[in-house]
Amino acid sequence: MSNKFIKRLKISDAKFLEILKYFVYDIEASKIAELTNLSRSSVNNILKAFRLRIVVICKQESLFQDSSVELDESCFGARRIRGVRGRGARGKSIVFGVIKHGGKVYTQQLDNCSHQ
Repeated sequence: MSNKFIKRLKISDAKFLEILKYFVYDIEASKIAELTNLSRSSVNNILKAFRLRIVVICKQESLFQDSSVELDESCFGARRIRGVRGRGARGKSIVFGVIKHGGKVYTQQLDNCSHQ
């Protein structure tokens, strides 16, 4: 019985996916061990492997890793009404952006942009 997800893991693919499902539902290791009829140390090792994989993926997707970035915000929307400029004008959307040099552009529309 071999597992295609983790090498040298001696449980079936179905049991592995069941553990993954419980991990996603944020169930504690002792309860997962009870539900899957596995030892708690085996479940802890599998959950540790999940967490380490999440860390690796997050580091690969990291926005600020080994690169310089530029941050900017802009107002988009209706034309300026007499005397009202910038954020005070009605009907404008504020967009915050991060530009990674030689890479991607990340943007986010802000709902509440009050300074504190």
